[in-house]
Amino acid sequence: MLHSKIIKKLSLLLLFCSIIFSAKAAYIFIPMDERQSNHLKAYGIAFYAIEHDLKVDWLLNYQGGSFMIKQHSTIENECNIRGVSYQLIADVQSTQILQSIASPEVNQDIVRLEKAPKIAIYSPSNKQPWDDAVTMALTYAEIPYEVVYDEEVLSGLLPMYDWLHLHHEDFTGQYGKFYASFKNATWYKDQKIAYEKLAKKLGYNKVSEEKLAVAKKIKDFVNAGGFLFAMCSATDSYDIALAAEGSDICQHMFDGDAADPNAEANLDFSKTLAFKDFTLVKNPNQYEFSSIDATQKRRINPKIDFFTLFDFSAKWDPIPTMLCQNHMQVIKGFMGQTTAFKNEYIKSDVLIMGETKASNEARYIHGKLGNGTWTFYGGHDPEDYQHKVGDPKTDLSLHPNSPGYRLILNNILFPAAKKKKMKT
Repeated sequence: MLHSKIIKKLSLLLLFCSIIFSAKAAYIFIPMDERQSNHLKAYGIAFYAIEHDLKVDWLLNYQGGSFMIKQHSTIENECNIRGVSYQLIADVQSTQILQSIASPEVNQDIVRLEKAPKIAIYSPSNKQPWDDAVTMALTYAEIPYEVVYDEEVLSGLLPMYDWLHLHHEDFTGQYGKFYASFKNATWYKDQKIAYEKLAKKLGYNKVSEEKLAVAKKIKDFVNAGGFLFAMCSATDSYDIALAAEGSDICQHMFDGDAADPNAEANLDFSKTLAFKDFTLVKNPNQYEFSSIDATQKRRINPKIDFFTLFDFSAKWDPIPTMLCQNHMQVIKGFMGQTTAFKNEYIKSDVLIMGETKASNEARYIHGKLGNGTWTFYGGHDPEDYQHKVGDPKTDLSLHPNSPGYRLILNNILFPAAKKKKMKT
């Protein structure tokens, strides 16, 4: 009898303590280290919060780049629904966290995320035989986006958006240089016809001329303050198109006439974002655009193919620190049409954020243009080492803690911190 009374009193005491703690629980803390059950969806929670006018503190280098949000039942519910790990913490705990981060002795900082960026994916409407990692990441994380393509870009709609991703794309007008392997494939023939029809509709004689106009509009978007993100062939083919303005680099099977024999000598590297001094791959049967990409000459065993993220100063270099937030510093490699960028062709003012040092190649780079920024990420799919045309798309529910995909989602949140930095 006495024993049961003691148990009852203890139960009431625990209930009372729980009620008191709940009343004082002022913040939702979302860890982003190994304790997080779903890193990718955690980004979606942060985006959801700022979409609903709730301020989010991004704790750079603190437990993997954790998030802290004012306690709100809606956010708690979303975390539970989406399977995101979180803790309720009191004001005193949040204050202790902020004070520890503010110490000059630790490489940590706080960035306030306030306004949800409007996101656009540059992607064709017709079905293509490959998938896009960014589109999959956004869909899985439940972050809203809109699709734009050449008509929207050339009609001047890009200023409506804050952030633009370039889907697997060839801006040179060579149809991805798939000619040797897929010239007889139905999808390749249909794509060529569709691209030529669109170019004519928009007032251009060639696809290469129309793609150059698109590339220049995108450059204007960045220069005016936009955020650009690109992966795989959308990185080097974009810069090649800008450098080759005024020259025909396409062989007859792509545009009906011969390429300019002096095209390479006429390349203007002052027009590019990231790359310099590269040479063109002129052979139409070679699945490569230029000397920028390291894919063809890489001799790395897939089992030991990794790249390392640089460790930046959170208090002095908040931008690259944000872009590199992760629970792992060493990321497994993955291939693409453009897998990695040879260091000798990267401009000196470009920031290398991830590299495979043994092979002297960069995987993840960043730079500024006017009032905006751009980030290029080599490879096609962080969880599919060698994604081939026609392969099934990656199921991200099998990779909820992917460090390679986290780099993509860092870039999604980056524009939300444009008016940083929060004082502590």
